[in-house]
Amino acid sequence: MTASRDHGGGLDAAIERFGGNRDNWLDLSTGINPVPYPVQDIPAGAWTALPDADAVSALEQAARVFWKVPENAAILAAPGASALIARNPAIRRPGSVQIAQITYNEHAAAFQEAGWQVLPGPQAEVRVVVHPNNPDGQMWDGRDPGTKLTVIDESFCDVCPEASLIARTAVPGTLILKSFGKFWGLAGLRLGFAIGDPSVIDKLAAGLGPWPVSGPALTLGAKALKDTAWSDATRARLATDSARLDALMTGVGASAVGGTTLFRLYEVDDAAAWQARLANCHIWSRIFPYSKTWLRLGLPAPDRWAQLEEAL
Repeated sequence: MTASRDHGGGLDAAIERFGGNRDNWLDLSTGINPVPYPVQDIPAGAWTALPDADAVSALEQAARVFWKVPENAAILAAPGASALIARNPAIRRPGSVQIAQITYNEHAAAFQEAGWQVLPGPQAEVRVVVHPNNPDGQMWDGRDPGTKLTVIDESFCDVCPEASLIARTAVPGTLILKSFGKFWGLAGLRLGFAIGDPSVIDKLAAGLGPWPVSGPALTLGAKALKDTAWSDATRARLATDSARLDALMTGVGASAVGGTTLFRLYEVDDAAAWQARLANCHIWSRIFPYSKTWLRLGLPAPDRWAQLEEAL
């Protein structure tokens, strides 16, 4: 049975049900930075020429420096972390994989579709962990699970680089995934990275083809990864804004139970009712099929806080 793939987003369906148009909706159903890295002029050649090896190398070197990747670990740029998640089951012959029941559901769905047995507990050949976890923000303790391959999804870890497990990529059988769409707020650019065991990276690369990343993504990604002043300022702003969101939500009866500085998870009396209440004010939130009381909210853009405050 294929795992259910519930996601944030889906704004078209919300608009159809609750009315309005995209311009007056505030989409808080995802964990995407609402103040993205500025997209400035991209050279014409990035749009018109096939991506060349130098551009790929420049991006991978920028990634190596930004994430402090061990020398013996390999780096692969890909068209989004989702593309890597979909390819991961092909690294090995189908067997058993350990994935927590409450986490980002694309991992389990990808392995199940490839014929793997997904287990909630230990004694599996492969283990997948999301660090920090989505939606509760829990950190993995890093204990060795004794598996042949450990996949660590750090899509939201750039808000807390001190918690990254990137040093583990020096250990054979370790793979870390990074998403460019979350912290940098450029989900539409479709850029992600796999970092780790060179033999695993080679198998992933073979499945992606010769030009997996677009020229604009190569150019903009390298520039953004080198812009540490922007990264530092963004982490500070996200910390301030997530605290503001917690204060706002707890002030109207919700309890903060987890998350990251890109998204917050709240305990409420009736999550579906809260979602409908916010949707009537054209604010889209995230609820979960496994909990009737969990409500997740991303951060409003700086000029959209009033809409949320008025709705609450």
